[in-house]
Amino acid sequence: MGEELVINADGIHYTPLNTMIRSAVARGVEQIRLENILGQRFIGNGLKGKARITVCGTPGGDLGMFMSGPTIEVFGNCDHAPGNTMDAGEIIIHGNSGDATAHSMRGGLVMVEGDIGYRGGIHMKEYGDHRPVLIAGGNACSFLGEYMAGGVIIILGCRRERCLPDRGVGTGIHGGEIFIRGTIPEGILGVGAKQAPATDEDMERIKPLIQKYAGAFSCDEEPLLSSGFTRITPASGRPFANKYTWE
Repeated sequence: MGEELVINADGIHYTPLNTMIRSAVARGVEQIRLENILGQRFIGNGLKGKARITVCGTPGGDLGMFMSGPTIEVFGNCDHAPGNTMDAGEIIIHGNSGDATAHSMRGGLVMVEGDIGYRGGIHMKEYGDHRPVLIAGGNACSFLGEYMAGGVIIILGCRRERCLPDRGVGTGIHGGEIFIRGTIPEGILGVGAKQAPATDEDMERIKPLIQKYAGAFSCDEEPLLSSGFTRITPASGRPFANKYTWE
């Protein structure tokens, strides 16, 4: 691994900042550290390869959009839609994340140490061996997994005794699965979603993902793995079929 490139982003507009990042990756730089980030958007967008970008501060929207391969680790909170339409790679957020986290994500992994905002995982999808994963260690706001077509969402609720997302969980879901630690009332499910206790086989499948989260954020995996989970899946492949009229 080569020498780390450090960029002081204090006062730099996101356009020249992203030009600097792209140029560095094109030159073969694999370690980049961005200091004093405050709201700069589109960091890491469309990047490919093995670069690792450390972000110190609060990045703006669409962090890692269309990214395919690199790892971005944020020491701070994130604005809206990190991982938007991401194809591969990892985004690790040591803080909270805003609305539409992992919007339309189609591959890779997004892990948030804390809470996520509204519509987390909206339009997530999968194809071939690309199966995206979103893990939030805290809670989620309304419409988690809305119109979800593939992938996995895991909500751990580490900061409270009970994990309870807001209403509309899985509204319009027609693919993929959502795991929420503990039990949830039927009333928070959205149109087209159904729930059941996670089976032993389900837990074996998500165990490596929970262990990865615990390793990234230095927390104890045992209380998480020993908890019961609720699995939310599509009730059908066409959740709004009865909303249409035909002549």
